[in-house]
Amino acid sequence: MHTKYQLSAVFLLLSVSSLQMSQAHEYEALIKAKKYAEVEKSISSKLSTEPNNPDALVARTELILIEGKESRLDEAVKLAEQCIAANPKNSECQEALGNTLGTKAMRGGVMSAISYVGKIRDSFKKAIELDPSNFSARSSLMQFYLQAPSFVGGGTGKAKDFIVETIKYSPAAGALLQASLDLHEENIERATSVALAVNTSNSEALAKHQRNVLSSIGHALINDKKMTEAEKIFRELCNRFPDSSLGFYGLGKALQEQGKAKDALPFLEKSVVIDASANALYRIGKAWQTLGDKVKAIAAYEKALSFKPELSKKIKSEVEDHLKALKS
Repeated sequence: MHTKYQLSAVFLLLSVSSLQMSQAHEYEALIKAKKYAEVEKSISSKLSTEPNNPDALVARTELILIEGKESRLDEAVKLAEQCIAANPKNSECQEALGNTLGTKAMRGGVMSAISYVGKIRDSFKKAIELDPSNFSARSSLMQFYLQAPSFVGGGTGKAKDFIVETIKYSPAAGALLQASLDLHEENIERATSVALAVNTSNSEALAKHQRNVLSSIGHALINDKKMTEAEKIFRELCNRFPDSSLGFYGLGKALQEQGKAKDALPFLEKSVVIDASANALYRIGKAWQTLGDKVKAIAAYEKALSFKPELSKKIKSEVEDHLKALKS
């Protein structure tokens, strides 16, 4: 039983740390555009005159998490704590602490993960208390309840209570949390119908939440080898949110997993144009390798290796092996 709880705690922290960053702040557009040097310069300028500016402190924690250096995680935690101390009523400061502690705990192993889960949970709860419309914090807390063992405050019972609480504030947000619960309980058909039915046209924050939920459903369908259903979800994402990379990346992945490398390429390349990622570049390299174009495969793989946030250790090792084979 103890082993089961340990694995649950590790999975929890993997989930929490990979969630979207904090809500909108003045640096969000630059971070999304991956203009990290420009963001850092702007943050430094702001903090030189306003050392406790919440937007700048939150954005700097995000840059550290994007960089992915374990040696800087303590710095990120201190920045989030500084943000909270100076701006105790700022929701994003609390959310930043939850995100940074989640990443630190994940990197520190099982015992570290267990020691941090309470602080992670409380940070997201406080963020929501300060700003009920902080839907990214609501999503993170929902994942905590779904993945954490009961002895640290998780469980589906807590998740269901949280959905009821959220519905009182926002029926649309509550429905999206319900879709997450349905997906967790492997009721993908219901999760799909619930998520698709939500009208998020009047809220970009809710639209972002809906995109993430639908993307998670699509990838779950890929994992279940239900490719026709996965393609349908990702095509719907492309139609509803043509400015988001999630639908195009997911559709490209679904096609590629069926051995349709040529069909997958345009969608993967479109996703990179909208919002480049290491995983999309890796899949583009894999597609070109399948199609026999070594030059393009090498170029894509090398870009994937140098990208931030970086590839997982497993995929990074795979890419390195592919490059050795292609260059030999």
